[in-house]
Amino acid sequence: MTASDIHRTVDAVWRIESARIIAGLARLVRDIGLAEELAQDALVAALEQWPESGVPDNPGAWLMAVAKRRAVDRIRRQERLERKLEEIGHGLESADPAPEFDAVLDTEPIEDDILRLVFTACHPVLSPQARAALTLRMLGGLSTEEIARAFLVSEPTVAQRIVRAKRTLAEAGVPFEVPEGAERADRLASVLEVVYLIFNEGYAATGGTAWVRLDLCQEALRLGRILAELAPQEAEVHGLVALMEIQASRSRARTGPSGEPVQLLDQNRALWDRLLIRRGFEALLRAEKLGTPPGPYVLQAAIAACHAQARTAGETDWARIAALYEVLVRLTPSPVVQLNRAVALGMAYGPERGLELVDALVAEPSLKNYHLLPSVRGDLLARLGRLEEARAEFERAASLTQNAPERAALLNRAAACALS
Repeated sequence: MTASDIHRTVDAVWRIESARIIAGLARLVRDIGLAEELAQDALVAALEQWPESGVPDNPGAWLMAVAKRRAVDRIRRQERLERKLEEIGHGLESADPAPEFDAVLDTEPIEDDILRLVFTACHPVLSPQARAALTLRMLGGLSTEEIARAFLVSEPTVAQRIVRAKRTLAEAGVPFEVPEGAERADRLASVLEVVYLIFNEGYAATGGTAWVRLDLCQEALRLGRILAELAPQEAEVHGLVALMEIQASRSRARTGPSGEPVQLLDQNRALWDRLLIRRGFEALLRAEKLGTPPGPYVLQAAIAACHAQARTAGETDWARIAALYEVLVRLTPSPVVQLNRAVALGMAYGPERGLELVDALVAEPSLKNYHLLPSVRGDLLARLGRLEEARAEFERAASLTQNAPERAALLNRAAACALS
């Protein structure tokens, strides 16, 4: 193999194996920053040795073995130092022998370690942006450059977020564990928020020149599916997976020939991925079979399922969608959910009904710079024939979005209102 082939192989192995290697090391050293450092050391060793020795039959196990040896060496050096200090301070002549670290590392399934890593990387002590960057780094195996490109920020910004996140976790003494009891539900919500944040940035990019970034959608789906395997009794995990599967099924239909956004009602449903829809329905069924009251992600997945079941836009059961949003609003009373409910009400019972709710949200401070508020209001006004008002709303929405294709689409809608 050439050097470039070796590098590609190492990159592929790292992407697949990095999460389990870092997770296993983190249980040993109790510090995810140090765990990643040790794993990276093993990666460097592979780049140095594999061109000469060849790629091993089990490259993941090779990396884990090298990283584990370095972890053990580091811990034993630290123990020798502490033992010397203890002898000096207390006049001790001997100390207990070092533990058998291989046994310590191999006592629990690697799946448990990965679940601990998920909960640690997504700890609410970190900002959502830091959680997302650290999760993509630790669990996705993405480089700083890849994360920066995905979120349209500079590499130094991402690097600083990751460094600060590791430092914050260490300073806060965040334990490397899966929380139990009441804390588990709160921490799980934080984990799901991070995964869905990653998915949404790919599904409807907040900035840049692309409307959809499939790499982020796929990474979020991968993380969600892993989480569903690790926590099979959590209905909200299955609900999030169902939601992402169904939404991802529309990817090919969401952009036109020039990359312009295509609204849901105008999409060619023949382009929807039936396999992803089926997987989404199966995940939703798993959530419902657990018998717990539906949470926010299960409800949103049920809404997405309504769209997926309609063969045409005209067959959409908007009354059921509006009813599901009513439940969701009671559970998660956010202005954004209210805005989505207004869309459903406008489709089910007429634009006047939707506009009434949207007008009540205009003064909401958190929606002041949210481009979808004037976008939705413009759509409702256009359906009512109030085209001049609609044009102004679409222009305002265009001025607020940071995504170039979306801005162009909104300006086109504004122009259409002016010509009518």
